Amino acid sequence: MTDLGTAARFETHADGETLIRAAAAYLLGAARAAIEARGRFLLVLAGGRTPLALYQTLAEHQADWTRWHFFLGDERCVPPDHPERTSAAIARLWLDPAGVPASNRHFIQAERGPEAGAEDYAQRIRPWLPFDLALLGMGEDGHVASLFPGQPSPPGRLTLAVHKAPKPPAERVSLSAEVLADATRERLILVTGAAKREALRAWRAGQDLPIAKVGAGAQVLMDADAAGVERGG
Repeated sequence: MTDLGTAARFETHADGETLIRAAAAYLLGAARAAIEARGRFLLVLAGGRTPLALYQTLAEHQADWTRWHFFLGDERCVPPDHPERTSAAIARLWLDPAGVPASNRHFIQAERGPEAGAEDYAQRIRPWLPFDLALLGMGEDGHVASLFPGQPSPPGRLTLAVHKAPKPPAERVSLSAEVLADATRERLILVTGAAKREALRAWRAGQDLPIAKVGAGAQVLMDADAAGVERGG
């Protein structure tokens, strides 16, 4: 695993709107650099309120989306058209309006169940590694993707079958911390809202949370509420 002592880079923004603009600029810049260097941009996406707002912003930009390939950090084991399906929300807010080809959407077949979905996705992503960038959020308990505190994480796995997640739905498929830390060139982590403040403080204080296992060397964008500073400060 990546050395957890390698400090992440923390950057505070006044509010969610300015954070999303900064995140969009960061992603577009990373994509240009990856395409120039390797001809394509391999991006891991997250679910959640702030990433989904970012996707709406990105859909309004012009880019050569045919050079972008989209993967998922995790997915919920619900039907493909379920309202809580991350891939469906991403497609609706960004990929469909932008006209991203179906061949560039490498999503998790989580409807097959945790074990089958995880095994299938491990085989599908293996030829693409390393990813260029993973966009991640952080939960109020310090979880990232569907890697929760206290959850078993067998070494040497690309993906994990998740049962009994502490927030519904209980069954999920997730990339492993090893993939996110060691088989991804960059990580961009978005943290917004006062509810994330204590987990953020615990991470920065060195507590062994799931986010700490993937956050070394990451670019972290926080809003003022999450950072615990006065707005405008």
